Amino acid sequence: MQETLEMVQKAIEEKKQLHHVVVNAGKIVQMQNDYELKESVNSSDIINADGQAVVWASRYLGKPLKERVAGIDLMINLVEYASKKNYKIYLLGAKEEVVKTVVNLYKKNYGDHIIAGYRNGYFKKDEQIQIAKEISESGANMLFVAISSPMKENFLYDYRDQLKAVNFIMGVGGSFDVISGKVKRAPRWMQKAGLEWLFRFLQEPRRMWKRYLVGNTKFIWMVMKEKMRQVKE
Repeated sequence: MQETLEMVQKAIEEKKQLHHVVVNAGKIVQMQNDYELKESVNSSDIINADGQAVVWASRYLGKPLKERVAGIDLMINLVEYASKKNYKIYLLGAKEEVVKTVVNLYKKNYGDHIIAGYRNGYFKKDEQIQIAKEISESGANMLFVAISSPMKENFLYDYRDQLKAVNFIMGVGGSFDVISGKVKRAPRWMQKAGLEWLFRFLQEPRRMWKRYLVGNTKFIWMVMKEKMRQVKE
């Protein structure tokens, strides 16, 4: 987390752009059959492990990651940093009432100046380039995109050139829902135990069962195959 924060701070100070992405077990499984998503993720500047399963797998495979860096935690830290440095943020995604709630919350906590702009996540493909242009012209230093995968990763990858004026861009999935209070986040002990996915599944079993149960099973099989390949070598 600290290394990531320092890289973002440096990028803003040097007026460069960092494209950030997080991966979890489900996204890594999805990348195996989605070339566009795979390209979007692998071409980014920073890749953090948002899922604890990825950290465990890295240790099992002998290439240990230092820690899990949850996208929502990184966003919270960066918004606080932006307020201290008088940087501006742009929020893209979620339903209109949700993103408005987050905007109002940040304005209340940090002042109106922190918001460069915002927009809900419901738009057509042919609107994307204009949205990217508006974000670029907003004066934002940071862009947080709360749209489901693979749309958010592909949006940031496809329009990275149009978004060059924004120093830091990242996808944050369902973070706006959590920050707005619409969705509860797992207790700290469940986060530390790597069970945040279970808490989310229990809240929305019909919508999440395939992502977590099927996706996690495929991920475990992928990790085991990689381990067997290492043993053979």
